Amino acid sequence: MRGLNYKHLYYFWVTAQEGGLSRAAARLHLTPQTICAQLRALEEYLGAELLRREGRGLALTETGRTVFRYADEIFSLGEEMAELIRRQAAVQPQRFTVGITEYLPKLVAHRLLQPVLALPEAFRLHCQEDRMENLVAGLAAHRIDLVLSDRPLAADSPVKAYSHLLGECGTSFLARADLARRCRDRFPHSLDGAPMLMAGGEAVMRGRLWGWFERLGVLPRVVAEFDDSALMKVFGQAGAGVFCVPTIIEDEVVRQHQVAVVGRTGDVRERFYVVSLERRLKHPAVTAIHRTARESLFVEAA
Repeated sequence: MRGLNYKHLYYFWVTAQEGGLSRAAARLHLTPQTICAQLRALEEYLGAELLRREGRGLALTETGRTVFRYADEIFSLGEEMAELIRRQAAVQPQRFTVGITEYLPKLVAHRLLQPVLALPEAFRLHCQEDRMENLVAGLAAHRIDLVLSDRPLAADSPVKAYSHLLGECGTSFLARADLARRCRDRFPHSLDGAPMLMAGGEAVMRGRLWGWFERLGVLPRVVAEFDDSALMKVFGQAGAGVFCVPTIIEDEVVRQHQVAVVGRTGDVRERFYVVSLERRLKHPAVTAIHRTARESLFVEAA
């Protein structure tokens, strides 16, 4: 059975309130002929007359009064629902989902995302860590708003997205104080044979570091590899070996993990990107991340 046409019911409700076709037409921005046709369709569906002429206007029939009471309740509830949703939308924060590649240091992610929490608009931040290809798939499906990455999107990626460079910095080598003292003299050549903690095999920085070691003729002794940069810092704090961090977070890592600086180099650069479906960044949270990174976070590094 064909369902009730609520547009027809709405036109009837307004017409009954206004008491005539002309006034209802002015309120609905329609012609009286259009409303008349819709009312006839509603009467045909219900199988009863709802309105009859009375003087220069229209009056409700007995059935019309019954239908009007139901229509009044239906559309009053609809308006109440819309107002409730508007009020809730005004106070509830908008969800902002960020994908973070697995080798991006957590402290870098934190500093990049801090501006989002300071925006006048209310955003509820949701961080999701995964492999680059999985995050980009989420981006394409609109489950993720942007991806923070330590590398740009691959040229052969099936997803049409854009990599925006946030900035770059050098690399700092850290270790527990006693190991740092032993490795500080003659750095970086002092790393030859030194115990080293390295990022996992797919980390971008791993290849850059080994290329730098080869150019120097230095061969550290890798004692452990990590996919989780936070776990690597814990092992470094315990004295297991020397480890690397982006220079922009050196001070925080030294303070949090009570380690010391072995040395620094600008020859091994770490780069950080926002990967977005937007060629030109427009989302307020994304533009805040990009602006803060370019204007403050990476200024000293540059």
